Amino acid sequence: MSKYNLKAFGDAVKYYEQQLKRYSGKTIFIVFDARNEKAFFSLAPLSRAAHNMDCDLNVSLVQKPSKPIAAMLEVWDSYEQLEAGVKSPLTKVLDEFITLVDKKAKGEFRRIWKRPELMIDASDECYVTNGGFDMLFKTEWFRKYKWNDLLATAKIIWSQVYDLKKHERVGIGFDLIMKAKDMEYPLEDYLDSYAIARTMYLACPADKKTMKTSTSRKTMLEKGERIGELSATLLGCELEKGISEPIFKKFKMISKLLKLDRFRSNDATFFVKGEGYGGKHIFGETIGYPTPNKKSRWDSPGGIIYKLPWYPQTKLDSRAPLCRVGFTDTLPIDIYIDSCKIDWLQMKKKNDALVALARKSDRIFVESKRTRLEVGLVKKDGGRRKPMNSDVDIREKLDPDSLKEGIKAGTMANIPGGEMFFTPEYIKGTFYGDVVINIDKSYVLSSKDPLVISCNGNKYDILRGPKKIVAKLKEKRNEGLKLLKKQEKNKSLPKEVILLKKSNFLNIGEFAVNTNPKARLCNYLIVNEKIAGMMHIALGSGFEADRAGLYHYDIVINAKKQMLDIYGVDKRGHKNWMMRKGKLTV
Repeated sequence: MSKYNLKAFGDAVKYYEQQLKRYSGKTIFIVFDARNEKAFFSLAPLSRAAHNMDCDLNVSLVQKPSKPIAAMLEVWDSYEQLEAGVKSPLTKVLDEFITLVDKKAKGEFRRIWKRPELMIDASDECYVTNGGFDMLFKTEWFRKYKWNDLLATAKIIWSQVYDLKKHERVGIGFDLIMKAKDMEYPLEDYLDSYAIARTMYLACPADKKTMKTSTSRKTMLEKGERIGELSATLLGCELEKGISEPIFKKFKMISKLLKLDRFRSNDATFFVKGEGYGGKHIFGETIGYPTPNKKSRWDSPGGIIYKLPWYPQTKLDSRAPLCRVGFTDTLPIDIYIDSCKIDWLQMKKKNDALVALARKSDRIFVESKRTRLEVGLVKKDGGRRKPMNSDVDIREKLDPDSLKEGIKAGTMANIPGGEMFFTPEYIKGTFYGDVVINIDKSYVLSSKDPLVISCNGNKYDILRGPKKIVAKLKEKRNEGLKLLKKQEKNKSLPKEVILLKKSNFLNIGEFAVNTNPKARLCNYLIVNEKIAGMMHIALGSGFEADRAGLYHYDIVINAKKQMLDIYGVDKRGHKNWMMRKGKLTV
């Protein structure tokens, strides 16, 4: 029996389809007070209805009055004045700015400035539109399931994983409900994410908190939803308005006239990641965001905001990261609670013990009847790869290990957490992926038809595997190459970064041992790659700057079922045991 009233959900979808029939194929901007719980849960059927009609949605749940929303409305007003032929210092410089970008973007940039066709707010009783009609809230579908456990889980995450302070600015992202044909997992999983996101909002101790989401794309090559595109561009350029290049000088003038310093980053972000991508970021693909010393460029504002240690641009950018980030998938509530309502600080002790063993080892060996690997930690220059852990990673904005090297890098965490991982210098041997792989989403593997990968140095070959999964892997790799070629053509990324990502195209990016004591098998990689008694290896990009790549595809191996032995070996040949027959030794 479903947790939710799915008939009521279907009826609500039909109601919203009828209400929105005039806006098929249009863009809809939804803004209301984040405290309005009925409006929030009504978004699930409303978004399914809108997507059935090929609409794009951009949703902001805010604390009113909202300075960023006020700024966005003034931006649209200014663009409409420009289109209407109004002559002013603002319309002049706005047109010059857009024209400069469109020399490379070929008209694609101008389209994102258009005001959405429909705007929706919410009163205490219903949705209120600028189209002259109201819509009822439809929450009959929702039932609170394990609500108190969810709230308790959220409190643990904010306290132990984030160490969140009351004065911090927090953003919470959630997933919209797409068309049925575009969703791989049961509808209930996606509906569960609304309860997870809502309880994270309610339990969040910060005074300033918002919730946001928008329509996703199937590939990173598609044009993104235009409100999100414009918002990202405005924030990114606001961060770059001190750069002495013509485009950013023009933007600085716009920013002063419209007071765009009202666009600000969060201090901490939590989001539920569904399927798909944000689509291509036009400004990042064609222009890019320079580092202050102009020695490198970012391809998105997110690079500047998060400045993660494995981005090659991070060490060349003197600015500190602005926000730390944690994320999960559209997990079933029971799985989410089981794997996250734990003592994260206690789990950290196991992760730290494994990190210590890896730091004492020059090589790590994995042995079984199937998977057999030799994994190197020592670089050719005598330096070492850095073992890391995934647990309470985002208690601080600055990554402590990077800071020791004089690099201001940010922090990121998976939720649930639970792993010791590192970027291997090399891997030799063969492994059998028999649990799950994450490409554009998670795909279940099996021991009867595993994904078999041969490793030679730091390169890999796919020996065999399920046809659908191998085809999808190759398809998404090629999409990444196409995007990189566009960035190379537009010079929006430095030549060094382009060459680095090309050279790392077939790399092995990660070797990891899983440690979460409560995580259990499900359809989602973010949980399976944390299950104690399993391990995972990632194809593609690594977690150190010299191993940046185009993709990162995690593959989980059932260490318990394959009865894996995992141990490190130091210079003297001493064995540092991590796992025996699929069971952790720490």
